[in-house]
Amino acid sequence: MASLYKNNGTWYLSTYVNGTRISKSLKTKKRKTAYSIMPSVLSNLLNESNHLNNDISFKQLTDLFLNTNHHWSVNTRLLYERILNSYISGKTLPDNPTSKAIYRRHINCCWNWGIKNGLIEKANKLTGDTMGEARNRVFTNDELNMLKKGIKCPKFNSFVRLAYYTGARSSEIRSLRRENINNDYTIVDGKTGPRIVKFNRQAQRLINEQKELWDYSKDFVSHKFKKECRKLGIKNARFHDLRRTFGYNLVRQGMSIYKVSKLLGHSSVTTTERHYAPLMATEIEEFVL
Repeated sequence: MASLYKNNGTWYLSTYVNGTRISKSLKTKKRKTAYSIMPSVLSNLLNESNHLNNDISFKQLTDLFLNTNHHWSVNTRLLYERILNSYISGKTLPDNPTSKAIYRRHINCCWNWGIKNGLIEKANKLTGDTMGEARNRVFTNDELNMLKKGIKCPKFNSFVRLAYYTGARSSEIRSLRRENINNDYTIVDGKTGPRIVKFNRQAQRLINEQKELWDYSKDFVSHKFKKECRKLGIKNARFHDLRRTFGYNLVRQGMSIYKVSKLLGHSSVTTTERHYAPLMATEIEEFVL
């Protein structure tokens, strides 16, 4: 297994080839640089020893992959760590088709990275769907009103309403800090990096009325929301559906897909179109050919 260590302030790479420990100076005192060049240096070491990837396990490849600077957001890194460590431990893939596709996609990304950097000769990628089934569930106005009036816990009620008024993800709302909140926006650590969450007047009022921000866990929000929906008779509901409903209703009101994309923090307008095109097809008026 390859690892990095410091000697007299300089970073070194250490690995085993044919049972022999080999070390090589990375000629840098900067940790970020050391982790960045680690894969290419390791690849060269293995090539020089005529001992390519057959001796590199997926666990070793994963360690290298996770220790390389990919410029991921915190949430993306945590997702990769959870999926790859689960796969290495021998756990089966999730039953849910979409979750299973996400697992396949992230695991195969690690294999592809190993091939690209010359660390392995053959990738044992997982076959099957890597996109998953698109979820198109949005809340009706009646359901939204039921949620606003029916959730009795004031703190959780405001959490749910803020999610709808901003289109923010659960993780983004849970990470809110007073010192980072301006009057009409805040910067959060989104799925693909830092992004702006815009506060409309409804959201601003909620924030100002909230004495304490939300210290909820991810699981608490998910389970609590589903429990509240069951009590109100709202079926097939997930917390993330609030975000989808936010975007859907803005598009229906005539806001451009470009502006909606910016509000949602999508990496491109194409992503927004892919998510909302199937929903908007049902809104097309009668036409004659």
